[in-house]
Amino acid sequence: MSGLFDLQGRTAIITGSSRGIGRAIAEALAAQGANVVISSRKQDACDDVATAISDEHGKGRAIAVAANISSKEALQNLVERTREAFGRIDILVCNAASNPYYGPMAGISDEQFEKILSNNIISNHWLIQMAAPDMLDREDGSIIIISSIGGLTSSTTIGAYNISKAADFQLARNLAAEYGPKGVRVNCIAPGLIRTDFARALWENPDTLKTVTRHTPMRRIGEPEEIAGAAVYLASPASSFMTGQALVVDGGSTIGVGL
Repeated sequence: MSGLFDLQGRTAIITGSSRGIGRAIAEALAAQGANVVISSRKQDACDDVATAISDEHGKGRAIAVAANISSKEALQNLVERTREAFGRIDILVCNAASNPYYGPMAGISDEQFEKILSNNIISNHWLIQMAAPDMLDREDGSIIIISSIGGLTSSTTIGAYNISKAADFQLARNLAAEYGPKGVRVNCIAPGLIRTDFARALWENPDTLKTVTRHTPMRRIGEPEEIAGAAVYLASPASSFMTGQALVVDGGSTIGVGL
């Protein structure tokens, strides 16, 4: 039982990992022994996180490879640089996402809608197809897509984002069916509202925060570190019989609090 969460010798790519949920996941995977590849749009931000992780867990345990998820070429370079540095890919965490619009669906521009769908769905598809062959060849690996409880509910302000996150659930189910015979697992994490810069518009205003948490059993929003444990579970042998699923981590907000 002591080895259930052991990630020694494993290599993980985590997109959007220079801050927020992605950084918390990278730090948690490294703490369990994994080599981690830090990636976001800005190289200097990635370098800072990789240096901090290597300082804490051992020289060379983390590398930084900047990549814009909207660029197929940048994602291919991310995968190739990972293989060059560590020889293999065992874990992929698709965390990076975009949401350039807040408001009713009637007001969203075609360009904004297309960006949300492209960055939150198609880029995940691209990166998974690039990284999965390593895992399929060894008949072992874990792919984790960071979705959202928004994909399970409705919203009058982030509807397009929710549509993309609902699609991520189905992406995981389809790929789980395809990859399962080869021992590769594909799952989603569905966070509730987490205190990140990405979600700042939903929690920074005290009135909005009060509305969001009023019917949440835990009466608060989450912190990035509270998502990291779920990622460690899905990346590790502890979840070896779990695939095609959505692990909801939301303080109970999706169940609500009745009268």
